[in-house]
Amino acid sequence: MTNGSDQAGLAIASKDCGIVQFDGWDDAMARFEADLAPRLGGQLPTKVGETTYQDGKLVIRIAPRRFWLLCDGPLPAIDIDPELGCMLGLGEGRVRLRLSGQNIKHVLERCVVVDWDSLQQGEGVQVGFHRVPVLLLRTGPFECDLFVPRSFSRSLGEWISQVSAGIEN
Repeated sequence: MTNGSDQAGLAIASKDCGIVQFDGWDDAMARFEADLAPRLGGQLPTKVGETTYQDGKLVIRIAPRRFWLLCDGPLPAIDIDPELGCMLGLGEGRVRLRLSGQNIKHVLERCVVVDWDSLQQGEGVQVGFHRVPVLLLRTGPFECDLFVPRSFSRSLGEWISQVSAGIEN
C-alpha cells in the first residue's frame, strides 16, 4: 500500500499515532472514572463507541470498562492508581489507516460488517476485518480512521486498495 494512495475515489493514508488504553476494575469503576476524567481533560464518554475531544486528545470508550486515548502528538504522562485500574500503551502495536472519499461506504461494506449510515460522526465501533480486530472511527461524512494492528496494516491497506479499485464510480 502506498501512503496517500487514491483508488477509485478512495484515498488511503497510513500514520502512526499514540494510543493509551485505560481499564477500570469492575468493583472500582465509578472511582476510576472520577479519577481519570480530570486527568484526560474533562468528561469521559458514557456509552461504548462514544467519543469526547478535549485539549487535542480524543477519548473513546471501546468497552464498558475500557477507554482509549488517541493523540497525534506526545502522549500526556498519566498515573493510574492500581487500586482503581491500569493503563497500557498500544501505539507501538497499532497504525491508523485514514480512509476518505465518496466510495467509502461501498468499500467498507465489502470489508467489514458495519452500518455506515447509522454510525455517527465521532462514533467508533470494534469490527473484525478478515478476522483481525479493528477499531473503526467515523470522522466525517466520507472519512474514517481504522486503528489496525501494525503487523496487519500493510495487508489490510492492500486489501482496501484492491476492493476500491474494483468499484466503479
